Amino acid sequence: YVQTAIAVGEAVAGVLPTHRQCTIEIKNESSQYSLSEPSYHIISGKCTEPLVAHLDPSSSGTALFTKTPHSARGAVGVFTYNLCNEQTKQTTGKMAVMFSVPYDYSLYSNWYAVGIFDNSTECNRNLYDQMYNGSTDGPFVRGKASGPSLKYQKDQVSIMATMSDASTSMIKVQVKDNWNDGIQMC
Repeated sequence: YVQTAIAVGEAVAGVLPTHRQCTIEIKNESSQYSLSEPSYHIISGKCTEPLVAHLDPSSSGTALFTKTPHSARGAVGVFTYNLCNEQTKQTTGKMAVMFSVPYDYSLYSNWYAVGIFDNSTECNRNLYDQMYNGSTDGPFVRGKASGPSLKYQKDQVSIMATMSDASTSMIKVQVKDNWNDGIQMC
């Protein structure tokens, strides 16, 4: 019986993809803000390619979060960047991005959220829970990867994001100045 169970398990593993990851691509298209002091909190998985330490205006960076090998868990977490006004050199808020690429698609879906929080907001389990489970009348927007793109605006900053609906998902985040947002994306 044990050999049969092992054979069935190997057959299922060969058909169903079990690798889970979330690639993050951030483009800072703002002329007024840099992104600094990144932080992340992992619910499951690990950070295999870290967030860029500082993103000046008109720069970009990537990161990669993957599931822990040989575990039945996905790549799930949240990360933040301080929004630093380039003229005043003051931090005016904290950009947060939540991602969930679950292991079990029979129970869960890919979800993501973006927002701008107060400077004092910590990147921890509470922030993840707020963005994944909390009411969306807070300082963020949330959606399924299979749904429309997300857009959140606060003061002079806009954050737009998309997420692919795949086990090896990608989130693309754009940070822009609000007054440069007159062009409709298609």
